[in-house]
Amino acid sequence: MNSNPSNTVRQLRALMPSWKLGPYQAKGVAERQALRALAIWRINDAPVDLGPLLELPRIAVRVDARLARLGISGLSESRRGGGWTITINQADSSTRRRFTLAHEFKHVIDHPFLRTLYPNDTQRDSPAAEAICDYFAACLLMPRAWVKQLWYGGLQDIDVLAARFRVSPAAMSRRLQDMRLIDRATQHGVTRRIDVTRYFRRDSTLLATHALAG
Repeated sequence: MNSNPSNTVRQLRALMPSWKLGPYQAKGVAERQALRALAIWRINDAPVDLGPLLELPRIAVRVDARLARLGISGLSESRRGGGWTITINQADSSTRRRFTLAHEFKHVIDHPFLRTLYPNDTQRDSPAAEAICDYFAACLLMPRAWVKQLWYGGLQDIDVLAARFRVSPAAMSRRLQDMRLIDRATQHGVTRRIDVTRYFRRDSTLLATHALAG
């Protein structure tokens, strides 16, 4: 496997099949891409350091408080002449900003494959696209095997798990639900259940750009 970090986007795009995907298949591809990114960046423990993403060529990452006025957490834009700019809402919390960065990175990866991933709606900000990008971000920041290892090792407090992975408690709760672990919460003594309808968009702490990384 080519593990050159500078070719990360190319390597992740290479995992995309040429045929149209259903939602379940698209999630499977997203998880494989997230795991491949971690392997390329040689990251094997939580919290995931997003520093390698910030250093990728042809992708510029910046923070901007003006996104708060638009009511959005982030956006990704292709640049004339090639490359991408990912803009993150400066007013969001550090955990939200990390999740948004991973989410927008998936938009960049998926750009050539909109008809493959979303055959019924090729708008890059469609509900289906947003859901897949959220799923990729969750897989990247909270890899399934790592979460399971801690969970079955006895660490079943959502707040503590969230702190370990540097994600919000809502994001951690949703990940546990997706992995079908949260259904066992009452019998395993999880100390907090969270309304995931407010998923990921919380807080208003001003932080420096480097807070997006480690």
